[in-house]
Amino acid sequence: MDDAPIPLNELITEQRNPASERIDRVDTLTMLRILNAEDQKVALAAEAVLPAVATAVDAIAEALSRGGRLIYVGAGTSGRLGILDASECPPTFGVAPAMVQGLIAGGPDAIVGAIEFAEDDADAGQIDLQNIGFRDRDILVGIAASGRTPYVIGAMKWAASLGARTISITCNPGSAMASMADIAITPVVGPEAVTGSSRLKAGTVQKLILNMLSTGAMIRLGKVFGNLMVDVEATSAKLIERQIQIVIAACGCSRNQACEALELSEHHCKTAIVMIRAGVSLQEANAVLERTNGHVRAALDALGAD
Repeated sequence: MDDAPIPLNELITEQRNPASERIDRVDTLTMLRILNAEDQKVALAAEAVLPAVATAVDAIAEALSRGGRLIYVGAGTSGRLGILDASECPPTFGVAPAMVQGLIAGGPDAIVGAIEFAEDDADAGQIDLQNIGFRDRDILVGIAASGRTPYVIGAMKWAASLGARTISITCNPGSAMASMADIAITPVVGPEAVTGSSRLKAGTVQKLILNMLSTGAMIRLGKVFGNLMVDVEATSAKLIERQIQIVIAACGCSRNQACEALELSEHHCKTAIVMIRAGVSLQEANAVLERTNGHVRAALDALGAD
């Protein structure tokens, strides 16, 4: 193990926050007000990096439209957030689980517990990408509040060596990850209320940005019509009801019409919406959606029904 000191004191996320220096001496309500006041800075930090996030969304959508995958890589909190975002894409947008994946230093065991020194293994980042068959048409998002995590850097270097595009999400300007990424997203949330606990503001801003990356890319891929998630899968009673309500909202039709169209289309919201709004058969709706790559609005335009 390398005994050279890590210059944590140079990282904004590791510095002491003067606003919370007495947080252990105040009453509970005051303590929570301090935490809440710090949390209010997170949305503004995300707002400041929206141009970079927009560039990243377009790059991700392009990669996915070409058959590539979106791969998140992180350690600790950052890795868990990537896995969380990836795991929510199939039920929300109806995509295959392989399309968006999250990798964490230390493997699956690290999702629920800390794995000693896993984040310090740069070779493991490359190996984990090799194990999932990472290719040049995939796109990698490296996540680390510090911007220096060896596991993530190892993955980013390997991805770049293949010619794949890389994106970084870090909370410290001038980091190693930001300097090597094709697209660097660096929201600066400042020192944490509890010094160094980057699961707080840094974790929250990472979650906000991951939300935008996956949701924005899926909107660009036609997974949303208006603000309705029209590729939601009917995997539970709640989601079956959600499908019905989505079709009703999109078409202004009766519940019976929505249920009938969903039954005919084998619970495919997009098809049901096109059938009802354009007044076409199941076969015609399927054909036009195939021609328009699953974009409901483009399908309706083609049928003169939007």
